[in-house]
Amino acid sequence: MDDVLREFLTETFETVENVDRQLVQFEREPNNATMLAHIFRLVHTIKGTCGFLGLPRLEALSHAAESLISRFREGAPVTTEAVTLILSTIDRIKMILKVLEETQAEPEGGDADLIAELTAQADGRVQEHAPEPARPTPLPPLPRPEAPAAAPPRVQQPAPQAEPDEPPRARQASPARPAPARNGAQGTGIAQSIRVGLDTLEGLMTMVSELVLTRNQLVELARHDENSAFKAPLQRLSSVTAELQERVMKTRMQPISTAWQKLPRLVRDLCAELGKDIELILTGADTELDRQVLELVKDPFTHLIRNAADHAIETPEERRRAGKPPRGSIRISAAHESGTITIEVADDGRGLDVARVAAKALERGLVTPAELERMSDERIARFIFEPGFTTIDHVSHVSGRGVGMDVVRANIELIGGSVDIRWTPGQGSTFTMKIPLTLAIVAALIIESGGHRFAIPQVAVVELVQPRGSSEHRLESINGASLLRLRDTLLPVVRLSSILGFDKPGQRLDPEDGFVVVLKLGKRSFGLMVDKVFHTEEIVVKPISNILKPINIFSGNTILGDGRVILILDPNGVVQRIGPSPAASRQEREDMAPRRRVQEDKSSFLVFRAGEGELKAVPLAAVTRLEEFEVSKIEAIGGRIVAQYRGDLIPIVPAVPGAPLHESGIQPVLVFSEGDRTAGIAVDEIVDIVEDHLEIKSTGQAPGVIGSAVIRSRATEIIDVAHFLRQAHPDWFETPAQPSRARSNRVLLVDGAPFFRGMLAPALKAAGYDVVALAEFDAALTVLQRSAESFAVVVADIESRGRNGFDLVEGLQVDSRTADLPVIGMASRLQPAALERARALGVFDVVAKFDRNGLIEAIGEAIQQREAEAA
Repeated sequence: MDDVLREFLTETFETVENVDRQLVQFEREPNNATMLAHIFRLVHTIKGTCGFLGLPRLEALSHAAESLISRFREGAPVTTEAVTLILSTIDRIKMILKVLEETQAEPEGGDADLIAELTAQADGRVQEHAPEPARPTPLPPLPRPEAPAAAPPRVQQPAPQAEPDEPPRARQASPARPAPARNGAQGTGIAQSIRVGLDTLEGLMTMVSELVLTRNQLVELARHDENSAFKAPLQRLSSVTAELQERVMKTRMQPISTAWQKLPRLVRDLCAELGKDIELILTGADTELDRQVLELVKDPFTHLIRNAADHAIETPEERRRAGKPPRGSIRISAAHESGTITIEVADDGRGLDVARVAAKALERGLVTPAELERMSDERIARFIFEPGFTTIDHVSHVSGRGVGMDVVRANIELIGGSVDIRWTPGQGSTFTMKIPLTLAIVAALIIESGGHRFAIPQVAVVELVQPRGSSEHRLESINGASLLRLRDTLLPVVRLSSILGFDKPGQRLDPEDGFVVVLKLGKRSFGLMVDKVFHTEEIVVKPISNILKPINIFSGNTILGDGRVILILDPNGVVQRIGPSPAASRQEREDMAPRRRVQEDKSSFLVFRAGEGELKAVPLAAVTRLEEFEVSKIEAIGGRIVAQYRGDLIPIVPAVPGAPLHESGIQPVLVFSEGDRTAGIAVDEIVDIVEDHLEIKSTGQAPGVIGSAVIRSRATEIIDVAHFLRQAHPDWFETPAQPSRARSNRVLLVDGAPFFRGMLAPALKAAGYDVVALAEFDAALTVLQRSAESFAVVVADIESRGRNGFDLVEGLQVDSRTADLPVIGMASRLQPAALERARALGVFDVVAKFDRNGLIEAIGEAIQQREAEAA
């Protein structure tokens, strides 16, 4: 192919993509004369250049399209039918260009059909003497007659810059293309940019990568010789290498708008085919990322748009019935964030139907009913990324084959990124993709496990922790699974040597011998246990061998400064080896806030066995730590059982009165702490941490038991923690008192956790109070503002994330009708900061959630004080 034809193809491909995009926008803005002039000049340029190069088929097509566009400039109405015809012509031109690129000749055949329709539109369907361009009419059905009419999408993006209004002239293309002068060269007339082949750029990037590897080797040598005469030149070489690397990387960077060029047209066609009205909104189009990464994210955008248009966005009629505007919207945004690109594709449609996804997963055999019962909604939602998975019962031209979301996950994870979904039923869904800026040279943390070194991409690393029994960062074990207690978070932990098969059968490993690398992918965090941690180093990513590709925990390999070749770990592959987390961290629960209504009836429990193998449970939020005491450290003193714990003696109470403790080995203990008091409840075996629906049935029989509930199809006793803690420390809670005989005994109980509502409401009713229990704090505020006089006191949770009892108190105090209503706060743990805020807001009292007698006493005192003030 000669240089002239190659230059023509490159420029014309860019031009027709520009025309395609501008036409879709012009259809929404038919009065935009500047945009129309720009489109006309682009088509005119194609026609002129085709005539110069002797390409009659392309020239005839572009001439017919130019004639119709020219009528728009003369005042003809801009109809959807006419725009659709021009877009079809652009598609035909693209097809001819592709053949021309492959064969260096136009394909055989003609375009009489399109040219005749374009001519008819230009000559016979024009309103003469039209004062101004008319607004577009609704889209007619496209090729399929059964498709209902719909309005085309509106794309919010900057209008194109106006060009000088002179007809472009056909010219001979050249390898070098002039561009506007930059960086102080304005007005010089010297070309400031040239067109460079991709092979040249790739070769340059390869040489820079080799230079980085050599630099790393020299730096490693210099570390062993403090007095080296090469230190100063090496620092200069390192600086120049870094600058060269940065500049070469910039040549590979392209705006993400390159991957968005076809989306406006795609949405327009989907509107016509599906009978929907959808607005496409693009933000962050100038965000740049590596060309290689950009190529891999183009397909995910297409599939996510098609998925949103077909599955999520309702028809205009459905949206009106749901109280929504008839036009739906799809928003795509991109932004730099902590060394990665964060891309969001959001819609305002119906949201994800988790129940339907679960049913389809069961139908396809992807999960068993027992496994599904234990899964969170977030885990169920990820079934949509499985190959062949679809919730559509029939296959259409848009979806139904189950390949779209599979491609999204595969392409994103292929480049070391992650994809997550969050949704709100009836309001919409958001897919969040986090991808690296480049795949060529990345910062990585060098670690060691089993005597072998590995690299972990720095972008996934959150922090390093060295767990010690004497520190707040401790490793704990639940049902054979390792967990790291990191501040207020409980993270699953996996040992890298175990994944790689380095551990010997029966080998006992010291949990404090090593480091935990805390990694985060999307919304999920986990810990990777390693033996040693070295340093962070810029590494050159080399493709992984085909032999190792089936092992999904490796994404590539690299050469360190000392010359050794090491493998690069893929965090996405590692997290798959962990499986579902036995406990969600507090941050994860906060991130799942939009799904609060979906999971409102679920609570987290620690399930254990005690007595004669009976299943019992306690709310996970009440437990401070899980410990395994050596029996030799447990002894009896003065009729009480105590254990040596962190340099002190703490009382131990059996979970079943009179049940013996283990005689040898390890004794599992649930540890509870509040302030300077600590106590333990001895159990036989820790079974699991579960999240399940709960309906408590009060038994009122054995002391220390709140009631029973069905957890995972098994009858389970819910223990009364306060009962056991009083046995360990009689003064743990205040002495109970009988409720006063108040004039009004109606109590409003507000708590987002179904467990605590189910536990406290029966207890308060048994004490003689009329209880109204609500889950939403905003709903409680509305109820009180309407009928505050019907309630004597409000009991509200003050420790939940998001809206809680403190917000309720502030809302009550601004209204004179509710300002004097006493509020009692509840918390699983009485933290100093919460108590201080409660005093500042004038909360009547704060009690522990498990201290039922203390709560009853506080309610009685509040009512008594209110009646005294009223008298």
